[in-house]
Amino acid sequence: MNINRLDPFSDISAVRDRINRLLEEAQAPAAEARHATSRVWRPLVDIYETADDVEVFLDLPGLDRDSIDVQLTGENLVVHGERLPLKREGGHYVHVERPEGAFQRSFTLGVPVDPDKVQASYRDGVLTITLPKAEAVKPRKVQVKAEEG
Repeated sequence: MNINRLDPFSDISAVRDRINRLLEEAQAPAAEARHATSRVWRPLVDIYETADDVEVFLDLPGLDRDSIDVQLTGENLVVHGERLPLKREGGHYVHVERPEGAFQRSFTLGVPVDPDKVQASYRDGVLTITLPKAEAVKPRKVQVKAEEG
């Protein structure tokens, strides 16, 4: 007999992502105001933290680099942009899965960063944002001295 154990925390991340997606879709303009083929979309994101910085990787294949906007306000990072529809003549789409239109992703970093050292690069459809942590929050090694006596 198989016993399935219930782990209530295993799907928290998936539920959070679904709730975020629903909230973003609710904030999007009404369907009739959007272009007929555009859909709300959320690029996939990975966030990686080291002792010195936070790196954000967004999958943005097919976007023009000039259509990407990165804004940092305090500990809040906002990335938005737009994938324009491909103009094709002499046929019609039979199946469409790649989303187009505007997107926006926002993140609260949770640590102060040095805004003057933030860097962003776009290569092979991946936007990489490197956010160096402010010196005040970086871990420091404290030398332990031996006392005599």
